[in-house]
Amino acid sequence: MTPEEVREIVLSFPGAAEGLSYGQPSFKVNGKFFTRLRREDASLVLLEVGFDEREMLIEAEPATFHITPHYRDYPSVLARIETLHPGSLRNFLERRWRKIAPRKAVKAYDDGARP
Repeated sequence: MTPEEVREIVLSFPGAAEGLSYGQPSFKVNGKFFTRLRREDASLVLLEVGFDEREMLIEAEPATFHITPHYRDYPSVLARIETLHPGSLRNFLERRWRKIAPRKAVKAYDDGARP
């Protein structure tokens, strides 16, 4: 995927908006961190990924999934956008979105207002 394709998928979630996180361009939902593109390695920060799942992803797809020491203690994984499948991205983002979006937005989404 390209950064533009990633941006399109991220912003397709209700309430998703571009913002800043620690001075870096990012995406937020409901004022909370959703994801961001790491320019230093063209990877996305994906949250709500448990440690066991992260380990499995890195082992199964090392060309896509990786981690840096900064993220080691957080339930997250980094995914290189060049090799990340758009459907996988949508699934990871939906998991995070459901946790931070307003309940009314989640209900509307579940009732059929999907991107």
